[in-house]
Amino acid sequence: MKRFVWIAAIMVALTGGWAYAVEEGKRPSVQPDDSQINKRDRDASAVTPGMQSADPADVETTRKIRKEITEDDSLSTNAKNVKIITQEGKVTLRGPVNSPDEKTKVAKKAEQIAGIGKVENELEVKSSATR
Repeated sequence: MKRFVWIAAIMVALTGGWAYAVEEGKRPSVQPDDSQINKRDRDASAVTPGMQSADPADVETTRKIRKEITEDDSLSTNAKNVKIITQEGKVTLRGPVNSPDEKTKVAKKAEQIAGIGKVENELEVKSSATR
């Protein structure tokens, strides 16, 4: 019982600290504008992560690509977090990367696993002003 009380007290303290840090005066003055990306993703032809196939071969392809990307220490966090969607053996890569070099590296890793001609590279290079 004492352990529960201590854990509860710690949780309250941590929650209170978090709430204080995000009070109105502490928020960034400029909020991100993702409206163009959201509009693009509403297009019926847009491939989104929710479309990832449950076929074991597709899941395994996605897993292998993710493993290759995350183990490459030369890639940024953005590059390691790109969306990888595999459907019927075809891989779609989406999301931001920090440079054209990262875009190429991620696509090459995907092609090594999925095969040449089976990767649709929709990665976007972030401008240096938005990094």
